[in-house]
Amino acid sequence: MKISDQEKYERARKKVNDIKGFHKHLTAYIIVNIILLLIKANIMDAFSDHEFDWNFESWLRWNTYGTAILWGIGLLIHGLYVYRHKFGFLKNWEERKIREIIEKEEAEERNKREL
Repeated sequence: MKISDQEKYERARKKVNDIKGFHKHLTAYIIVNIILLLIKANIMDAFSDHEFDWNFESWLRWNTYGTAILWGIGLLIHGLYVYRHKFGFLKNWEERKIREIIEKEEAEERNKREL
């Protein structure tokens, strides 16, 4: 089955859009987590006109790191999906190794028959 130029173009365009989407996701992750860390570090005095609530501080501490970790896991999965074609070297290595083992076993069998 021959793939038309239009189909090739559409596939390439989808890959580019997937990569752009991942980069936007990564940018949002970095910006939001920097803002959360700045708020946590009291660099951004966002709550200066309110009385300090220790429960809020505890909530903020856990959610700052929880957001970074859970969102980071989602971002990792997104990145692995988008760049899955980059991991083709593993499949190539597997195929080469299988061929190498088969050739080695065939050579050993030939040597046994010759003896």
